[in-house]
Amino acid sequence: MSIILRLDRVLADRKMQLNELAEAVDISIVNLSNIKTGKIKAIRFSTLEAICKVLKCQPGDIMEYVE
Repeated sequence: MSIILRLDRVLADRKMQLNELAEAVDISIVNLSNIKTGKIKAIRFSTLEAICKVLKCQPGDIMEYVE
């Protein structure tokens, strides 16, 4: 996969637990864990927007393109 998800890094920087983010974004911990570990093929813009809003970050802080 060329897109690397860095949600774990952003969570650590914000000193936030996965369950706190799941509650704030209103998404299941399982789905959020799949996003965190990169076990997804797609993410809805509404989900990405909600994550960025709660974490006060940009999508580029969560995702990184690697050749």
